Amino acid sequence: MTTTTRKLRLSVLDQSVSGVGRAQDEAIRNTVSMAEHCEALGYHRFWVSEHHALSTIVGTAPEILMAAIAARTKRIRIGSAGVMLPHYAPFKVAEQFRVLDALAPGRIDMGVGRAPGSDGRTAMLLNRDRNASDAFPQQVLELQAWACGEGVPQGHPGYGIAALPQSATAPTLWMLGSSAYGAQLAAHYGLPYAFAYFITDGQGAQQSLELYRQNFRPNAAGSSKPEATVCVWALAADTEEEAWHLFRSRERTRVDRLTGRFGPLLPPEEATREWNSAEQPHVDALRRDAMVGTAAQVGAKLRALAEELEVDEIVVITWTWDPAAQRRSFELLAEEFALG
Repeated sequence: MTTTTRKLRLSVLDQSVSGVGRAQDEAIRNTVSMAEHCEALGYHRFWVSEHHALSTIVGTAPEILMAAIAARTKRIRIGSAGVMLPHYAPFKVAEQFRVLDALAPGRIDMGVGRAPGSDGRTAMLLNRDRNASDAFPQQVLELQAWACGEGVPQGHPGYGIAALPQSATAPTLWMLGSSAYGAQLAAHYGLPYAFAYFITDGQGAQQSLELYRQNFRPNAAGSSKPEATVCVWALAADTEEEAWHLFRSRERTRVDRLTGRFGPLLPPEEATREWNSAEQPHVDALRRDAMVGTAAQVGAKLRALAEELEVDEIVVITWTWDPAAQRRSFELLAEEFALG
């Protein structure tokens, strides 16, 4: 395995995952508590996601979660991964993130994406304009202008209107994606870019990052040079055997999803079942590529990936039925990477 001398920053994406036998509201409180824990461990960022009408992931309002986290942390960067912009008016999103920046000056990452984060019916309830995603590039421009305090240009209906409160700092706009589309848009607008490696199991990551770097255009309102990260699913435990045992919950959820079955995470003891002939190849591939094991084993895989993709930061996502196992995984990786 490749050894790297690259200094690697670690961050966290927490998706407020629900578990069988646990109340959904407990998952929200666990996310806030986990943010405090990760700050104490030395992680660089703590991001939260947006999903709707999905019983597995119950974090529906990242901006509200971020406010709660801002009130209970002092150093760690706080972000959305992300706000699904086609559901909303860019001006309102800009106002929300201006307020967040007032609560945690200079610590707010405003990650946005185009995916619905839901099924078609739910997406319609969030925004009845079925063509909203077609306006995404224009929405990003408007959001950047208002959130950064510059305002939209003359001739725009919103010219002269500011998103308040104004301050000396501003949120940092990130483009999120799992395909070449997001990479190209981030490059064109000069924005930092986060590739959702955990969604595609790595497919398209190399190509998207290359597209982003090759086509990047510096932007005074964005970044002067390319800044990229990847969001990766990983789980560490005190022993390799324990890590693979804990992984069963995630494995079952991923395989069930192939046939449209969604639900809260099962305890690992209840997650094992017989795989059919169509499912087994998926299970084999999932286990072959999974970043699961001891801290040293997971750390080696993360370092090799960072070297391969030429990134200086990796955002880690960890699903476990027991929040204590998730906390322990972050503790072990913090020790492995000497974050504190």
